[in-house]
Amino acid sequence: MAPSIHHDPPSTSLQDVLDRSANPVEYMRNAPTGAYIYPVVASEFTNWRDEVLAWRHTAVMFDQTHHMDNLIITGPDAKKLLSSTAINSLENFPVNRAKQYVPVTPSGYVIGDGILFHEEPEQYTYVGRAPVTNWLLFQAEHGDYDVELLVDRRSPSRPMGKAVQRHYWRLQIQGPRAWDVIERLNGGPVEPLKFFHMSTLDIGLMTVRTLRHGMAGAPGLELWGPYDHYDDVREAVMAAGADFRLVAVGARAYSSNTLESGWIPSPLPAIYSGNGMLADYRAWLGADSYEANNTIAGSFVSKNIEDYYTTPWELGYGSFIRYDHEFIGSHALQQMDPATQRRKVTLAWDDEDMVRIHASMYDKDAVPYKFFDLPNANYGSSNFDAVIDEAGAVVGLSMFTGYSANERTALSLAVVDPDIPLGARLRVIWGEPDGGSQKTTVEHHQQIEVGVTVAPVPYSRAVRDSYEGAWRKKGQV
Repeated sequence: MAPSIHHDPPSTSLQDVLDRSANPVEYMRNAPTGAYIYPVVASEFTNWRDEVLAWRHTAVMFDQTHHMDNLIITGPDAKKLLSSTAINSLENFPVNRAKQYVPVTPSGYVIGDGILFHEEPEQYTYVGRAPVTNWLLFQAEHGDYDVELLVDRRSPSRPMGKAVQRHYWRLQIQGPRAWDVIERLNGGPVEPLKFFHMSTLDIGLMTVRTLRHGMAGAPGLELWGPYDHYDDVREAVMAAGADFRLVAVGARAYSSNTLESGWIPSPLPAIYSGNGMLADYRAWLGADSYEANNTIAGSFVSKNIEDYYTTPWELGYGSFIRYDHEFIGSHALQQMDPATQRRKVTLAWDDEDMVRIHASMYDKDAVPYKFFDLPNANYGSSNFDAVIDEAGAVVGLSMFTGYSANERTALSLAVVDPDIPLGARLRVIWGEPDGGSQKTTVEHHQQIEVGVTVAPVPYSRAVRDSYEGAWRKKGQV
Protein backbone atom coordinates (compact mmCIF):
# COMPACT_ATOMS: atom_id res chain seq x y z
CA MET A 1 0.00 0.00 0.00
CA ALA A 2 1.70 3.21 -1.15
CA PRO A 3 1.15 6.54 0.55
CA SER A 4 -2.12 8.06 -0.60
CA ILE A 5 -0.40 11.30 -1.66
CA HIS A 6 2.22 11.03 -4.39
CA HIS A 7 4.93 13.67 -4.23
CA ASP A 8 6.11 14.86 -7.63
CA PRO A 9 9.64 16.31 -7.66
CA PRO A 10 9.39 20.08 -7.20
CA SER A 11 10.27 22.31 -10.14
CA THR A 12 12.33 24.32 -7.66
CA SER A 13 13.52 22.65 -4.47
CA LEU A 14 14.74 23.91 -1.14
CA GLN A 15 18.23 22.88 -2.26
CA ASP A 16 17.90 25.04 -5.37
CA VAL A 17 16.93 28.00 -3.17
CA LEU A 18 19.93 27.43 -0.89
CA ASP A 19 22.30 26.99 -3.83
CA ARG A 20 21.40 30.49 -5.01
CA SER A 21 22.18 31.97 -1.58
CA ALA A 22 25.47 32.89 0.07
CA ASN A 23 24.64 30.51 2.92
CA PRO A 24 21.46 29.29 4.68
CA VAL A 25 21.80 31.77 7.54
CA GLU A 26 22.08 34.78 5.25
CA TYR A 27 19.10 33.60 3.24
CA MET A 28 16.81 32.99 6.22
CA ARG A 29 17.84 36.16 8.07
CA ASN A 30 16.65 38.18 5.07
CA ALA A 31 13.75 36.06 3.83
CA PRO A 32 10.64 38.19 3.19
CA THR A 33 8.24 35.85 5.00
CA GLY A 34 8.43 37.57 8.38
CA ALA A 35 6.95 36.25 11.60
CA TYR A 36 4.93 33.10 12.13
CA ILE A 37 1.23 33.97 11.89
CA TYR A 38 -1.58 32.37 13.91
CA PRO A 39 -4.25 32.46 11.18
CA VAL A 40 -8.03 32.87 10.86
CA VAL A 41 -8.88 33.11 14.58
CA ALA A 42 -9.66 36.72 15.57
CA SER A 43 -6.74 38.63 17.04
CA GLU A 44 -8.79 39.54 20.13
CA PHE A 45 -12.31 38.77 21.30
CA THR A 46 -12.19 41.13 24.29
CA ASN A 47 -8.65 42.37 24.83
CA TRP A 48 -5.50 40.29 25.04
CA ARG A 49 -4.74 41.32 28.64
CA ASP A 50 -8.05 40.02 30.02
CA GLU A 51 -7.81 36.93 27.85
CA VAL A 52 -4.40 36.10 29.34
CA LEU A 53 -5.62 36.71 32.89
CA ALA A 54 -8.62 34.43 32.33
CA TRP A 55 -6.56 31.28 31.83
CA ARG A 56 -5.05 31.80 35.28
CA HIS A 57 -8.23 32.90 37.12
CA THR A 58 -11.41 31.59 35.44
CA ALA A 59 -11.60 29.60 32.19
CA VAL A 60 -10.74 30.02 28.53
CA MET A 61 -11.45 28.46 25.19
CA PHE A 62 -8.34 28.16 23.04
CA ASP A 63 -9.16 27.75 19.34
CA GLN A 64 -6.42 25.57 17.84
CA THR A 65 -8.30 24.74 14.68
CA HIS A 66 -6.23 26.67 12.19
CA HIS A 67 -2.53 27.06 13.05
CA MET A 68 -1.37 23.43 13.00
CA ASP A 69 -1.13 20.60 10.49
CA ASN A 70 -3.00 17.35 10.97
CA LEU A 71 -1.32 14.29 9.46
CA ILE A 72 -3.45 11.14 9.72
CA ILE A 73 -1.37 7.98 9.34
CA THR A 74 -3.28 4.72 8.76
CA GLY A 75 -2.18 1.18 8.00
CA PRO A 76 -0.33 -1.87 9.29
CA ASP A 77 3.01 -0.01 9.34
CA ALA A 78 1.80 3.23 10.92
CA LYS A 79 3.47 2.38 14.22
CA LYS A 80 6.63 1.23 12.42
CA LEU A 81 6.93 4.57 10.58
CA LEU A 82 6.50 6.57 13.76
CA SER A 83 8.77 4.39 15.87
CA SER A 84 11.57 4.56 13.30
CA THR A 85 11.49 8.37 13.39
CA ALA A 86 10.81 9.11 17.08
CA ILE A 87 13.21 9.46 19.99
CA ASN A 88 10.26 8.27 22.10
CA SER A 89 9.29 4.65 22.56
CA LEU A 90 5.91 3.61 21.19
CA GLU A 91 5.87 0.26 23.00
CA ASN A 92 3.54 1.42 25.77
CA PHE A 93 1.21 3.50 23.62
CA PRO A 94 -2.28 2.00 23.46
CA VAL A 95 -5.32 3.37 21.68
CA ASN A 96 -6.84 6.46 23.32
CA ARG A 97 -3.50 7.84 24.45
CA ALA A 98 -1.42 10.77 23.23
CA LYS A 99 2.22 11.69 23.61
CA GLN A 100 4.70 14.29 22.50
CA TYR A 101 6.45 13.16 19.35
CA VAL A 102 10.02 14.30 18.63
CA PRO A 103 12.00 13.31 15.51
CA VAL A 104 15.67 14.11 14.96
CA THR A 105 18.02 14.05 11.99
CA PRO A 106 20.67 11.35 11.49
CA SER A 107 23.03 13.72 13.35
CA GLY A 108 20.69 13.84 16.37
CA TYR A 109 19.39 17.40 16.01
CA VAL A 110 15.73 18.25 16.44
CA ILE A 111 13.46 18.66 13.42
CA GLY A 112 10.44 19.74 15.46
CA ASP A 113 7.83 18.26 17.75
CA GLY A 114 4.10 17.90 18.14
CA ILE A 115 1.39 15.75 19.68
CA LEU A 116 0.71 12.23 18.45
CA PHE A 117 -2.81 10.86 18.99
CA HIS A 118 -3.37 7.07 18.88
CA GLU A 119 -6.98 7.12 17.71
CA GLU A 120 -7.52 3.59 16.31
CA PRO A 121 -5.49 0.34 16.38
CA GLU A 122 -3.77 1.22 13.09
CA GLN A 123 -4.38 4.97 13.00
CA TYR A 124 -2.36 7.83 14.48
CA THR A 125 -2.73 11.58 13.99
CA TYR A 126 0.19 13.97 14.28
CA VAL A 127 -0.78 17.55 15.19
CA GLY A 128 1.84 20.29 15.01
CA ARG A 129 3.94 22.45 12.73
CA ALA A 130 4.84 21.64 9.15
CA PRO A 131 8.51 20.51 9.54
CA VAL A 132 7.48 17.27 11.24
CA THR A 133 4.64 16.68 8.76
CA ASN A 134 7.08 17.06 5.88
CA TRP A 135 9.65 14.76 7.48
CA LEU A 136 7.06 12.02 7.99
CA LEU A 137 5.77 12.37 4.41
CA PHE A 138 9.31 12.03 3.09
CA GLN A 139 10.11 9.00 5.25
CA ALA A 140 6.82 7.30 4.30
CA GLU A 141 7.50 7.81 0.61
CA HIS A 142 11.14 6.70 0.69
CA GLY A 143 10.86 3.85 3.20
CA ASP A 144 9.19 0.46 3.10
CA TYR A 145 5.98 1.33 4.94
CA ASP A 146 2.49 -0.02 4.33
CA VAL A 147 0.61 3.17 5.22
CA GLU A 148 -1.89 5.67 3.87
CA LEU A 149 -1.51 9.37 4.63
CA LEU A 150 -4.09 12.14 4.81
CA VAL A 151 -2.54 15.60 5.03
CA ASP A 152 -4.65 18.42 6.48
CA ARG A 153 -2.42 21.48 6.23
CA ARG A 154 -2.77 24.47 8.53
CA SER A 155 -5.02 27.24 7.30
CA PRO A 156 -3.55 29.98 5.07
CA SER A 157 -1.73 32.70 7.01
CA ARG A 158 -3.67 35.34 5.09
CA PRO A 159 -6.87 33.84 3.64
CA MET A 160 -7.88 37.31 2.35
CA GLY A 161 -11.58 36.63 2.78
CA LYS A 162 -11.58 33.26 1.02
CA ALA A 163 -13.33 30.28 2.60
CA VAL A 164 -11.20 28.08 4.85
CA GLN A 165 -11.78 24.33 5.22
CA ARG A 166 -10.13 21.90 7.63
CA HIS A 167 -10.51 18.18 8.29
CA TYR A 168 -10.88 18.73 12.06
CA TRP A 169 -11.85 21.57 14.36
CA ARG A 170 -9.82 21.59 17.58
CA LEU A 171 -10.65 23.50 20.78
CA GLN A 172 -9.29 23.49 24.32
CA ILE A 173 -11.12 24.35 27.54
CA GLN A 174 -8.56 25.38 30.15
CA GLY A 175 -8.25 27.24 33.45
CA PRO A 176 -9.33 26.78 37.11
CA ARG A 177 -13.04 26.67 36.16
CA ALA A 178 -12.49 24.49 33.09
CA TRP A 179 -13.97 21.34 34.63
CA ASP A 180 -17.12 23.23 35.62
CA VAL A 181 -17.53 24.27 31.99
CA ILE A 182 -16.87 20.74 30.76
CA GLU A 183 -19.49 19.19 33.06
CA ARG A 184 -22.04 21.86 32.12
CA LEU A 185 -21.30 21.12 28.47
CA ASN A 186 -21.75 17.39 29.08
CA GLY A 187 -24.94 17.85 31.08
CA GLY A 188 -23.52 15.98 34.06
CA PRO A 189 -20.34 14.79 35.79
CA VAL A 190 -17.33 13.87 33.67
CA GLU A 191 -14.91 11.29 35.02
CA PRO A 192 -11.45 12.85 35.29
CA LEU A 193 -8.93 11.38 32.88
CA LYS A 194 -5.25 10.85 33.46
CA PHE A 195 -2.92 13.25 31.65
CA PHE A 196 -2.78 12.64 27.87
CA HIS A 197 -5.54 10.01 28.03
CA MET A 198 -8.35 10.24 25.49
CA SER A 199 -12.08 9.66 25.69
CA THR A 200 -15.33 11.16 24.34
CA LEU A 201 -17.78 13.86 25.43
CA ASP A 202 -21.42 14.34 24.53
CA ILE A 203 -22.41 17.81 23.34
CA GLY A 204 -26.09 17.79 22.54
CA LEU A 205 -26.55 15.12 19.89
CA MET A 206 -22.85 15.15 18.99
CA THR A 207 -20.12 12.95 20.43
CA VAL A 208 -16.65 14.50 20.24
CA ARG A 209 -13.18 13.13 21.00
CA THR A 210 -11.34 14.45 24.07
CA LEU A 211 -7.78 14.61 25.37
CA ARG A 212 -6.91 15.41 28.99
CA HIS A 213 -4.57 18.37 28.81
CA GLY A 214 -3.47 21.23 31.04
CA MET A 215 -1.84 24.02 29.07
CA ALA A 216 -2.85 26.67 31.58
CA GLY A 217 -1.73 24.73 34.68
CA ALA A 218 -5.13 23.29 35.62
CA PRO A 219 -7.04 20.20 34.42
CA GLY A 220 -8.74 20.76 31.08
CA LEU A 221 -9.74 19.01 27.88
CA GLU A 222 -8.87 19.31 24.24
CA LEU A 223 -11.85 18.57 22.00
CA TRP A 224 -11.93 17.78 18.29
CA GLY A 225 -14.18 16.48 15.58
CA PRO A 226 -15.26 16.97 11.94
CA TYR A 227 -14.93 20.56 10.76
CA ASP A 228 -18.58 20.68 9.67
CA HIS A 229 -19.55 20.75 13.38
CA TYR A 230 -17.14 23.58 14.24
CA ASP A 231 -19.65 26.41 14.62
CA ASP A 232 -22.14 24.35 16.62
CA VAL A 233 -19.51 23.10 19.08
CA ARG A 234 -17.92 26.51 19.52
CA GLU A 235 -21.27 28.09 20.31
CA ALA A 236 -22.09 25.29 22.76
CA VAL A 237 -18.79 25.73 24.61
CA MET A 238 -19.26 29.48 24.96
CA ALA A 239 -22.83 29.01 26.21
CA ALA A 240 -21.77 26.38 28.77
CA GLY A 241 -19.03 28.68 30.06
CA ALA A 242 -21.11 31.81 30.48
CA ASP A 243 -21.78 31.27 34.20
CA PHE A 244 -18.10 30.51 34.85
CA ARG A 245 -16.69 33.60 33.09
CA LEU A 246 -15.19 31.56 30.27
CA VAL A 247 -13.38 33.78 27.76
CA ALA A 248 -12.61 33.06 24.12
CA VAL A 249 -8.88 33.60 23.57
CA GLY A 250 -7.78 35.31 20.38
CA ALA A 251 -4.66 34.60 18.37
CA ARG A 252 -2.78 37.48 19.96
CA ALA A 253 -3.07 36.22 23.56
CA TYR A 254 -2.86 32.53 22.65
CA SER A 255 0.64 32.83 21.25
CA SER A 256 2.01 34.07 24.59
CA ASN A 257 0.77 31.09 26.63
CA THR A 258 3.95 29.17 25.96
CA LEU A 259 5.98 31.78 27.89
CA GLU A 260 4.27 30.64 31.10
CA SER A 261 4.09 26.92 30.33
CA GLY A 262 7.65 26.59 29.05
CA TRP A 263 7.40 25.08 25.55
CA ILE A 264 9.70 26.40 22.81
CA PRO A 265 7.42 26.02 19.78
CA SER A 266 9.67 26.98 16.89
CA PRO A 267 13.15 25.41 16.90
CA LEU A 268 14.88 25.66 13.56
CA PRO A 269 14.46 22.30 11.74
CA ALA A 270 18.00 20.95 11.52
CA ILE A 271 17.85 20.00 7.85
CA TYR A 272 19.79 22.76 6.07
CA SER A 273 23.14 20.94 6.06
CA GLY A 274 24.38 17.37 5.82
CA ASN A 275 24.63 14.80 3.05
CA GLY A 276 22.88 11.51 2.36
CA MET A 277 19.30 11.45 3.63
CA LEU A 278 19.29 15.18 4.39
CA ALA A 279 20.53 16.11 0.90
CA ASP A 280 17.78 13.96 -0.60
CA TYR A 281 15.27 15.62 1.69
CA ARG A 282 16.27 19.15 0.67
CA ALA A 283 15.87 18.12 -2.99
CA TRP A 284 12.42 16.68 -2.14
CA LEU A 285 11.19 19.80 -0.35
CA GLY A 286 9.77 22.48 -2.63
CA ALA A 287 10.54 26.19 -2.73
CA ASP A 288 7.03 26.73 -1.35
CA SER A 289 7.68 24.61 1.75
CA TYR A 290 7.82 25.90 5.33
CA GLU A 291 11.53 25.13 5.40
CA ALA A 292 12.24 27.20 2.28
CA ASN A 293 10.33 30.18 3.68
CA ASN A 294 11.46 29.99 7.29
CA THR A 295 12.94 33.12 8.81
CA ILE A 296 15.69 33.47 11.40
CA ALA A 297 15.41 36.55 13.61
CA GLY A 298 17.47 38.01 16.42
CA SER A 299 20.83 39.29 17.53
CA PHE A 300 22.72 35.99 17.33
CA VAL A 301 24.44 35.77 13.95
CA SER A 302 26.71 32.96 12.82
CA LYS A 303 27.77 31.91 9.34
CA ASN A 304 27.41 28.28 10.42
CA ILE A 305 23.77 27.13 10.19
CA GLU A 306 24.52 24.28 12.59
CA ASP A 307 25.00 26.81 15.40
CA TYR A 308 21.20 27.26 15.26
CA TYR A 309 20.40 23.56 15.65
CA THR A 310 19.21 22.15 18.99
CA THR A 311 19.41 18.75 20.67
CA PRO A 312 16.56 17.06 22.54
CA TRP A 313 18.22 17.83 25.89
CA GLU A 314 18.37 21.56 25.14
CA LEU A 315 14.62 21.70 24.48
CA GLY A 316 13.75 19.65 27.56
CA TYR A 317 13.11 16.39 25.70
CA GLY A 318 16.10 14.42 26.94
CA SER A 319 13.94 12.30 29.24
CA PHE A 320 11.92 11.16 26.24
CA ILE A 321 14.83 9.34 24.62
CA ARG A 322 14.54 5.54 24.68
CA TYR A 323 17.03 3.25 23.02
CA ASP A 324 14.69 0.25 23.08
CA HIS A 325 14.07 0.78 19.36
CA GLU A 326 16.10 1.72 16.31
CA PHE A 327 15.32 5.24 15.10
CA ILE A 328 16.88 7.85 12.84
CA GLY A 329 19.52 9.65 14.89
CA SER A 330 19.74 7.09 17.70
CA HIS A 331 23.43 6.38 17.16
CA ALA A 332 24.29 10.08 17.07
CA LEU A 333 22.38 10.75 20.30
CA GLN A 334 24.21 7.93 22.07
CA GLN A 335 27.50 9.69 21.27
CA MET A 336 26.37 12.94 22.93
CA ASP A 337 26.99 13.64 26.62
CA PRO A 338 23.76 14.89 28.23
CA ALA A 339 25.75 16.61 30.99
CA THR A 340 27.39 18.99 28.51
CA GLN A 341 24.19 20.07 26.76
CA ARG A 342 22.69 23.48 27.21
CA ARG A 343 19.45 23.40 29.19
CA LYS A 344 16.16 25.20 28.89
CA VAL A 345 15.36 28.07 31.26
CA THR A 346 13.09 31.10 31.48
CA LEU A 347 14.69 34.53 31.40
CA ALA A 348 12.89 37.31 33.30
CA TRP A 349 13.72 40.64 31.64
CA ASP A 350 14.45 43.68 33.81
CA ASP A 351 11.55 46.12 34.07
CA GLU A 352 13.80 49.18 33.80
CA ASP A 353 15.29 48.02 30.51
CA MET A 354 11.84 47.22 29.14
CA VAL A 355 10.76 50.77 29.94
CA ARG A 356 13.78 52.04 27.96
CA ILE A 357 12.82 49.89 24.96
CA HIS A 358 9.24 51.15 24.87
CA ALA A 359 10.21 54.77 25.63
CA SER A 360 12.59 54.83 22.65
CA MET A 361 9.57 54.95 20.32
CA TYR A 362 8.97 58.50 21.50
CA ASP A 363 12.54 59.75 21.25
CA LYS A 364 12.54 62.16 18.32
CA ASP A 365 16.33 62.48 18.23
CA ALA A 366 17.59 58.89 18.27
CA VAL A 367 17.09 55.63 16.39
CA PRO A 368 14.65 53.51 18.46
CA TYR A 369 15.36 50.07 19.80
CA LYS A 370 13.79 47.09 18.04
CA PHE A 371 10.02 47.25 18.53
CA PHE A 372 8.89 44.87 21.29
CA ASP A 373 5.39 43.80 20.30
CA LEU A 374 2.88 42.74 22.94
CA PRO A 375 2.31 40.11 24.09
CA ASN A 376 4.34 38.16 21.49
CA ALA A 377 7.55 39.96 20.55
CA ASN A 378 8.92 37.36 18.11
CA TYR A 379 9.51 38.71 14.62
CA GLY A 380 10.73 35.57 12.83
CA SER A 381 9.65 31.96 12.50
CA SER A 382 12.73 30.86 14.47
CA ASN A 383 14.16 33.36 16.94
CA PHE A 384 17.71 33.54 18.28
CA ASP A 385 18.87 36.38 20.51
CA ALA A 386 22.35 36.17 22.01
CA VAL A 387 22.51 35.65 25.79
CA ILE A 388 25.80 36.98 27.18
CA ASP A 389 27.61 36.99 30.52
CA GLU A 390 29.44 39.86 32.20
CA ALA A 391 32.46 39.37 29.96
CA GLY A 392 30.31 39.55 26.81
CA ALA A 393 30.70 35.85 25.95
CA VAL A 394 27.69 34.13 24.40
CA VAL A 395 26.42 31.61 26.96
CA GLY A 396 23.01 30.84 25.48
CA LEU A 397 20.25 31.63 23.02
CA SER A 398 16.93 33.30 23.79
CA MET A 399 14.39 31.59 21.50
CA PHE A 400 10.86 32.79 22.29
CA THR A 401 10.08 36.22 23.72
CA GLY A 402 7.08 38.18 24.91
CA TYR A 403 5.15 39.57 27.84
CA SER A 404 3.06 37.75 30.45
CA ALA A 405 0.10 39.77 31.69
CA ASN A 406 -0.23 37.25 34.53
CA GLU A 407 3.34 37.75 35.72
CA ARG A 408 3.52 41.43 34.67
CA THR A 409 6.94 40.61 33.29
CA ALA A 410 8.70 40.31 29.95
CA LEU A 411 9.91 36.73 29.59
CA SER A 412 11.79 34.59 27.12
CA LEU A 413 12.49 30.89 26.83
CA ALA A 414 16.16 30.18 26.35
CA VAL A 415 18.84 27.51 26.27
CA VAL A 416 21.94 28.29 28.36
CA ASP A 417 25.22 26.63 29.25
CA PRO A 418 24.80 23.83 31.82
CA ASP A 419 26.88 25.51 34.54
CA ILE A 420 24.64 28.62 34.75
CA PRO A 421 22.52 28.40 37.94
CA LEU A 422 19.02 29.64 38.60
CA GLY A 423 19.17 33.23 39.80
CA ALA A 424 22.19 34.09 37.66
CA ARG A 425 22.31 37.55 36.14
CA LEU A 426 22.88 37.67 32.37
CA ARG A 427 22.06 39.97 29.47
CA VAL A 428 20.11 39.48 26.24
CA ILE A 429 21.04 41.52 23.19
CA TRP A 430 17.70 42.72 21.81
CA GLY A 431 17.62 43.76 18.17
CA GLU A 432 19.63 42.79 15.12
CA PRO A 433 23.10 44.12 14.25
CA ASP A 434 23.78 46.84 11.67
CA GLY A 435 20.34 48.39 11.94
CA GLY A 436 18.49 45.19 11.17
CA SER A 437 18.05 42.63 8.41
CA GLN A 438 15.78 42.82 5.35
CA LYS A 439 12.88 40.82 6.84
CA THR A 440 9.53 42.54 6.38
CA THR A 441 9.04 42.54 10.15
CA VAL A 442 12.22 44.51 10.84
CA GLU A 443 12.37 48.29 10.94
CA HIS A 444 15.58 50.31 11.21
CA HIS A 445 16.64 50.14 14.84
CA GLN A 446 19.54 49.93 17.26
CA GLN A 447 20.43 47.16 19.68
CA ILE A 448 20.16 47.23 23.46
CA GLU A 449 21.51 44.92 26.15
CA VAL A 450 18.72 43.89 28.52
CA GLY A 451 19.42 42.57 32.00
CA VAL A 452 17.78 39.20 32.69
CA THR A 453 17.50 36.78 35.61
CA VAL A 454 17.68 33.03 35.00
CA ALA A 455 14.48 31.40 36.26
CA PRO A 456 12.85 27.95 36.13
CA VAL A 457 10.79 26.36 33.38
CA PRO A 458 7.86 26.78 33.63
CA TYR A 459 8.17 30.29 35.04
CA SER A 460 4.68 30.23 36.54
CA ARG A 461 4.63 28.51 39.94
CA ALA A 462 0.98 27.63 39.31
CA VAL A 463 2.00 25.64 36.24
CA ARG A 464 5.09 24.08 37.88
CA ASP A 465 3.02 22.83 40.80
CA SER A 466 0.16 21.34 38.78
CA TYR A 467 1.26 20.55 35.22
CA GLU A 468 1.72 16.81 34.63
CA GLY A 469 3.78 16.87 31.42
CA ALA A 470 7.09 15.12 31.95
CA TRP A 471 9.23 18.05 30.79
CA ARG A 472 7.19 20.68 32.68
CA LYS A 473 7.13 19.03 36.10
CA LYS A 474 7.84 21.01 39.24
CA GLY A 475 11.50 21.87 39.52
CA GLN A 476 12.29 21.38 35.81
CA VAL A 477 15.10 23.68 34.74
